[in-house]
Amino acid sequence: MVTPSRDASANPYAAAGVDTAAGDLAVELMKSAVRRTHGPEVLGGVGGFAGLFDASALLGYTKPLLATSTDGVGTKVAIAQAIDKHDSIGLDLVGMVVDDIVVVGAKPLFMTDYIACGKVFPERIADIVRGIAQGCAETGTALVGGETAEHPGLLGVNDYDVAGAATGVVEANQVLGAERVQNGDVVLALASSGLHSNGYSLVRHIVAGAGIQYGDRAADLGDSITWGEALLEPTRLYTTPLLHLIEELGDAVHSLSHVTGGGIAANLARVLPQNTWVEVDRSTWSPPATFRVLADLGSLDLESTEGTWNLGIGFLAVVSATKADAAIAALARNGIDTWQVGVVHTDALPSGDFEQGAKGVNGGAVRLVGSYADGSAVNGAK
Repeated sequence: MVTPSRDASANPYAAAGVDTAAGDLAVELMKSAVRRTHGPEVLGGVGGFAGLFDASALLGYTKPLLATSTDGVGTKVAIAQAIDKHDSIGLDLVGMVVDDIVVVGAKPLFMTDYIACGKVFPERIADIVRGIAQGCAETGTALVGGETAEHPGLLGVNDYDVAGAATGVVEANQVLGAERVQNGDVVLALASSGLHSNGYSLVRHIVAGAGIQYGDRAADLGDSITWGEALLEPTRLYTTPLLHLIEELGDAVHSLSHVTGGGIAANLARVLPQNTWVEVDRSTWSPPATFRVLADLGSLDLESTEGTWNLGIGFLAVVSATKADAAIAALARNGIDTWQVGVVHTDALPSGDFEQGAKGVNGGAVRLVGSYADGSAVNGAK
C-alpha cells in the first residue's frame, strides 16, 4: 500500500518540492508492465537497488562479447510535453538504445532507464515506462531496473528527460562490422517509420517559425491527425527483424548502420572500411510526406536536411550481393520495406564531395547522388 504524502510542514523534503510518495505510486503503476519483460533470467523482481540477470546463458558461448549502448530521446520529449502524450516516448528510447546494440550483431539481454523530472506525476511516469517495457518486450530485452529522479528548481514542473542503457551479447567470431565488408557488396535501405528521434531541434524551429501549434490539425499529414501526434510517431524497432535476418543469412550480412544523428551518409561511412566508397542513389526512394512538408515549411530543400533527418531510411544493411534479394524478402516477412540503394566499391574514389568516416571512425566514403523519386513513388520502386 502507498502511504499518502504528509503535509509540507511535517515533511521538509516535500516542502523542498520532492514527493517520495508520488514516486512510490509511479512504481506501483508501472510494475506489471515491467514484469512482463522478465524471463527466468531476471531475479529479484521490481524495486531493488540493482537489477539481477542470470548470466549462465553466456556459458553456451565460445567467446561471448558484451555489447553496451546508452542514449536518450533528445528534444522529441518537448513535443510529448506540449500535447501531454507520453505513451510512445519509451518506444523511442528503446529504439535509440537497443537498436544500436544489434548493429554489431548482438542479442540484447537487459536494459535500465533513467527519468529526470521537475515533478513526479505518477500516471505520466508510468506511461513513459510502459512504453519502454513495450519496446523491451518487442526486442526481447529484459527491463531490469530504472530510476525516477525529481529535480525541483532545476527542471520545470512539467519538464522531464529520459535516458537508458542496455547490454547485449554476441559471439566474438560473429561480430558485424567494416572488416567484413567486401567489394561489390550491396547496400540495402530499411524504411523508417518517420523522424524517429533525431533532428527535433530543427523540427521544432521550423514549426515555431511557421506559427503552428502542436494541437493544430496537420492537413498535409493526415485527415484527422494533429501536428503533435504526427511528430510523435514512434521509432520503428529493428532489433528482432535484424536478428532474424542474421540467423537466416549468416555470414552474408556484413555490417549494419543505424541511421541516427548525422544522417544517412555519415552513419553508413562508419561501418565501411577505409578505401571503400558508396554512392547512395536518391532515385530509389521517395522521402515520406513528413519530411517534405517540414522542408517546405522551413524553405529548405531535402538535400540540405540529409545530415539531420533520416528521410525515410532508419537502418542500412551491407550484405553479400548474392544474398541481397533474400535479405529484402526476409525483412519484408518481418514487416520492413527494404530496397537497394548502392554498391560498395574499392576502386579509385570519384571526384566530388564525400562523407569520409564520422564520429571518430576512419571509415569509408559515402555521398548521396541523383534526385529523389517524386512523392507518389513507393519506396524501393524505380
